[in-house]
Amino acid sequence: MQHDIWFNGTLVPYEDAKIHVLSHVVHYGSSVFEGIRCYRTERGSAVFRLREHLQRLIDSARIYRMEIPYTLDELERATLETIAHSGLTSCYIRPVVFRGMGSMGVNPLKNTVETVIAVWEWGAYLGAEALEQGVDVQVASWNRMAPNTFPALAKAGGNYLNASLVKMDAVLNGFTEGIMLNVDGYVAEGSGENLFLVRNGTLYTAPTSLSILPGITRDAVITLARERGFTVEETRLPREALYLADELFFTGTAAEITPIRSVDHHRIGQGTRGPITAELQEAFFDVIRRGNDPHGWLTPVPAPAATEG
Repeated sequence: MQHDIWFNGTLVPYEDAKIHVLSHVVHYGSSVFEGIRCYRTERGSAVFRLREHLQRLIDSARIYRMEIPYTLDELERATLETIAHSGLTSCYIRPVVFRGMGSMGVNPLKNTVETVIAVWEWGAYLGAEALEQGVDVQVASWNRMAPNTFPALAKAGGNYLNASLVKMDAVLNGFTEGIMLNVDGYVAEGSGENLFLVRNGTLYTAPTSLSILPGITRDAVITLARERGFTVEETRLPREALYLADELFFTGTAAEITPIRSVDHHRIGQGTRGPITAELQEAFFDVIRRGNDPHGWLTPVPAPAATEG
């Protein structure tokens, strides 16, 4: 079932949410977007870190000089309205802001700025069994972009051409995902996920200075880990550190917390989900499944308004 899409302030039928083929975004990748999840918790449907995601959308647009004609509060209300209208109790949420019609050329300043919010049902990004059994990955031949080439702090559509190359190569080579290195050869992140390494009880992850996206789930995992007494260090890691890790796992809105069981055919730990990964998964799932939310990360979804019969 397809659900209505919030398009520039109005809910429109799925099949009517269209853009022109000469829209700037089609030719130049001029979009910014977010991936957000709504969970059906034991306390009702709720969106995980909604305002943080929407603020990052606004920040991404600001970097690319896109003036979104809606405030953070308006985008939050629109998102909740779209979910409630869909009738879904859990879903994936995709807000996207893009350059539409105007002059055709690289300069987008005279093109319209369009704002869209869509929702749909979506399960485990890397496979339902991956959350327990882990995934097999490779180190990508494509690097993460260098600083001062593309703004890595922006979640921009054009940036994901790089990610698509990484993902396609991984799949065609028989892996689930790829891990990118930065321009200097240090571990960065997956094609659509942040990465954590565990060694001797300490968690390591790349700093944002290595052109990684500052993930919102990544931030949540750092908080949960430190609350449980683990040391978390943001530091540069050489490629070979991946092969020596006790545990590795991806984090992200889509991937949630997904263990990695091998890299380049090197078995990680015992080749199964490690104990620290499992503990952090349990802490994360306690929030998103049971609704235990001491951090205020969940935004409840209001019940849909009754319609006159």
